[in-house]
Amino acid sequence: MNYVDEKYDVVVVGAGHAGCEAALACARLGLKTIVFTVSMDSVAMMPCNPNIGGSSKGHLVREIDALGGQMGINIDKTFIQSKMLNVSKGPAVHSLRAQADKLAYQTEMRRTLQETEGLTLRQAEVSSLIVEDGVVVGVNTYSGASYHCSAVVLCTGVYLKSRCLYGNVIEYTGPNGLKAANNLSDSLTENGIRLRRFKTGTPARIDGKTIDYSKMVPQYGDDPIVPFSFTTDRDSIQKKQVLCYLTYTNEKTHEILRSHLDESPIYGGVIKGVGPRYCPSIEDKVVKFGDKDRHQVFIEPEGLSTNEMYIDGMSSSMPEYVQYEMYHSVEGLEHAQIVRNAYAIEYDCLEPNQLKPTLEFKKIKGLFSGGQFNGSSGYEEAAAQGLIAGINAAQEILGKEQIVIGRDQGYIGVLIDDLVTKETPEPYRMMTSRAEFRLLLRQDNADMRLTPIGYKVGLISEERYQRLLDKKKMIEDEMARVRKINFGANERVQNFLLKNNSTELKKGVTFKDLVCRPELNYDLVASLDDTAPELPLEVREQVNIGLKYEGYIERESKQVEEFHRIEDKKIPENLDYELVPSLRIEARQKLSTHRPQTVGQASRISGVSPSDISVLLVYLKSGKYLDH
Repeated sequence: MNYVDEKYDVVVVGAGHAGCEAALACARLGLKTIVFTVSMDSVAMMPCNPNIGGSSKGHLVREIDALGGQMGINIDKTFIQSKMLNVSKGPAVHSLRAQADKLAYQTEMRRTLQETEGLTLRQAEVSSLIVEDGVVVGVNTYSGASYHCSAVVLCTGVYLKSRCLYGNVIEYTGPNGLKAANNLSDSLTENGIRLRRFKTGTPARIDGKTIDYSKMVPQYGDDPIVPFSFTTDRDSIQKKQVLCYLTYTNEKTHEILRSHLDESPIYGGVIKGVGPRYCPSIEDKVVKFGDKDRHQVFIEPEGLSTNEMYIDGMSSSMPEYVQYEMYHSVEGLEHAQIVRNAYAIEYDCLEPNQLKPTLEFKKIKGLFSGGQFNGSSGYEEAAAQGLIAGINAAQEILGKEQIVIGRDQGYIGVLIDDLVTKETPEPYRMMTSRAEFRLLLRQDNADMRLTPIGYKVGLISEERYQRLLDKKKMIEDEMARVRKINFGANERVQNFLLKNNSTELKKGVTFKDLVCRPELNYDLVASLDDTAPELPLEVREQVNIGLKYEGYIERESKQVEEFHRIEDKKIPENLDYELVPSLRIEARQKLSTHRPQTVGQASRISGVSPSDISVLLVYLKSGKYLDH
């Protein structure tokens, strides 16, 4: 065995979206970090959809940025179209989504890693862990080298024993034909880590020159463009955007798929891995939603330097000739030429209930895990976990308290808590409906919620933190000021209301009363107020939301207080659940397996009922566990 002379503080295994965030966090916190990738071409690669953000995922990107991560900054530099989703609904579900130039995104992120002090990017396959007395102390590579360290972060994505399938074709590779990592799984299993098989898929890429866009509905970006990062200057990203297009499958498409189902490796039993419920293949859609006579298909450019178009909504593992038939049946794709076949990919991943909420393994000290290896899907979910895993690996080495983002603090908290406490029988996807307190967890206030944590950790600069404090004070001052402003039923006010299709006044009202009208907002009402200060757009937006939704926000804040009543109640690490009287057998088994750290986590474990939680609370209050 060859030993590398240098010792690293942190080894990050994998340089996808999770690995990039983990490595950058560790290096920026002053730790000597090395990140391994099976191929330099896989660094920050976007093997599936060419976009960042989307419904609820946009929240995650904003939160990553608020904590000091890189994804938001990177997409602001490399997007080719940007759009705020769900704007017809309330601000809780507004979510930013940007089409990326895939190659530019990769190139920019790779440059960022390589220019970061204390960070080494290395092409090599990690083949095994070095674990001594329950503590990880390094990794071995397939080439025979050993790298010793104080913490390891596993961000292996979909590469462990991966294989790509379409029809009867099986290729033992990672995504886009890149090398698979075939050796680490056995080492993980030997160290008592439980693995399982998941699968995901991707659609074909079509030569854009062979598409008839005249038969499709153009999809435009926003004007003005809203950035992902709180540090990005809005004026700097206003630029010409590319078009996406919308078309639909039809009954002919569905009939082609139904007649060839037996040739799909999914339905033929060749694929054993469990696929994502919320991002099904087109053959899955046709089978599971047989009442639908059509499904949306979005045609999205892969970048400015390629003609390849991504056929969003038609991922598949059908044989190549069937893929041609089904794509040609779609309006506008009648003469489409495939550049890359659609395929399914299955891979080894983790049962995430083996992790603490800090994303450290319960049984191996110093070993952390983030990304799709944890059983999630999506670039954004991966990056969020990678960032937290990286932060906590650094905190562990630096002798500081590891951080846990609560369910009431961020979508990141919901994501991680769901993974480590709930059963996840399929790839986990973030959705706004998973968040109990989504009015408090809006994407527009991610900095207010999480930047203080990033500052405390050390990823947010003093200058940026001071800007946040200044912003917060401006919001508070303006919220207090407008409560004192009243408007009478004078001619100027009545004309203003008529102009904005709002009911005239019969008596005087407050500034807040007018803002709360659906057809009005803070900026409009402020035009009536000669004493209104000139405030930045981001401050005015927060004041507007704060005034309009004040009652709902206060109600949800009270729910958070009640939530913390049991959420923060600690459970002793060595608690013997067999000694808790009246606890059901299933609850004993589940609690003994999961070893939750708080009563709140225990309450979200499948198979643990509210009555079990009541029994547990009584037992903890009695203090009888101290006698054992």
